[in-house]
Formats: sequence, structure tokens, C-alpha cells
Amino acid sequence: MGLLILFLLTCAALPLASSDPNDEACLSHLSQSLKDPLKNLQNWTKSTFANPCSGFTSYLPGATCNNGRIYKLSLTNLSLQGSISPFLSNCTNLQSLDLSSNSISGPIPQDLQYLVNLAVLNLSSNRLEGEIPPQLTLCAYLNVIDLHDNLLTGQIPQQLGLLARLSAFDVSYNKLSGPIPASLGNRSGNLPRFNATSFEGNKDLYGYPLPPMKSKGLSVLAIVGIGLGSGLASLVLSFTGVCIWLKITEEKMAAEEGKISQLMPDY
Repeated sequence: MGLLILFLLTCAALPLASSDPNDEACLSHLSQSLKDPLKNLQNWTKSTFANPCSGFTSYLPGATCNNGRIYKLSLTNLSLQGSISPFLSNCTNLQSLDLSSNSISGPIPQDLQYLVNLAVLNLSSNRLEGEIPPQLTLCAYLNVIDLHDNLLTGQIPQQLGLLARLSAFDVSYNKLSGPIPASLGNRSGNLPRFNATSFEGNKDLYGYPLPPMKSKGLSVLAIVGIGLGSGLASLVLSFTGVCIWLKITEEKMAAEEGKISQLMPDY
């Protein structure tokens, strides 16, 4: 009995489990960088960041825990504004990040490259600007990249085609330009292939699997037609000119023959 009491007293004296300091910094900075006009994240407070998980239980709305660490963040369709904090990379156990269908602006942080366990990245339907970071290639476990319906510019990084696990890729309806990397548009072997819907809606983006770009000037057929038309017109004009020249020459010869016949004596 005495041993049991001693054990209970010892357990009571142990401090409560606290979060990983990296997770705490990650959540704290993300909360500061985001604006929440509808107050959907009222429970995202400093005191909760100090202990957001208890085993597999999360005390934060939109967060999922695994063995006391944040491994999934899903803050979708909450009318969130602001930007994505680069300190999000401190959530090193994060496997899924979904901030889709908000009004988040600014760039995609290059620091996301440190989320080495990340498998799902969904930042679609926001107002993100700037270029797609090629450093995302360092997230070797990525199998979903969804960035559609943003304001992203520049070219699609060729390096993203090196992600062997990538099975879903969507950058449609942005402001991307340049060629579609063959490593994404025309993948070989057993790698999943992405169709035109993954790239459509980018006016200056071209290459397979998108249809050929329409010429901003005259079409090839129009140019050929104009060429043939002008050639035919030139031919008609040349033929007409030859005919007129022959007619005039014939009349001159006839006139000369008339003059000669008048000068010749009659026998």
C-alpha cells in the first residue's frame, strides 16, 4: 500500500507534458501572420500553443496530432487573410498542409523545404503571388501539390518533375508563363501523368499537354492564302501586261507595214 501511495505521489509531482518547442514556434508565428476576421481560430492562443497535443488529441481547431506532435493542419474555407509564415517549417513532423479556399496573399515560403515529411500541400484558391519555389523538390514525400486559382507568376520549376511520389499536380488558373517541363507534362515510365486541366488558365504557359497556342497575328493559313492571292494577282497582272505589250507591238508592226506598202511603186 505504501508503495502505491509513493507511486501516485511521484506521478503527481511530474510536470505536465508540453509541446515540442518547434511546434510551439510554428503555431505561434503562423497565428501572427494570419488574419482571422471571422474569429474562426479563437482557440489559437499562446497558452494552447504551449500544449496543443495530448498524444493523438488536439486542442487546436484544424490541427491533428500524432504522438504529441502536430502532423496535419487543415484550415480551409475560413476567410483567412494575411500571409504564410516561413516559421511554418518548424512543424517538422507535418505531413499535410491545407490552407485552401481562403484569401491568403504573399509568396509561398521557400522554407517549406524543411518540411521533409510533407506529403500533401494544398494552397489552392487563395491570392498567393510570386514564383513556385523550386526548393519544394526537397520535400521528397510530396504526392499532392495543389496551387490552382492563385496569382503565381514565372515558370514551373523543372525540378518538381523529380518528385517520384507526385500523383496529383495542379497549377491551373494562375499567371504562369513559359514551357511546361517535360518532366511534368510528358512523364515516362510508371509515373502518374497530368493532363491539360492541371495547367489550363495560364495565358502564357505552353507545351504538352496543352493545345498549341493560337497565333496573336495572322494564322498560317491566312498567311499562305495571302501569299497565294498576291502571287495569283501578280501573275494576272503580268499576263495582262504581256497581252497589252503584244497588242501594241502588233499594231505598230501593222502600221509600219502600211507605210512601207505606200512607199513601194506600182508595177
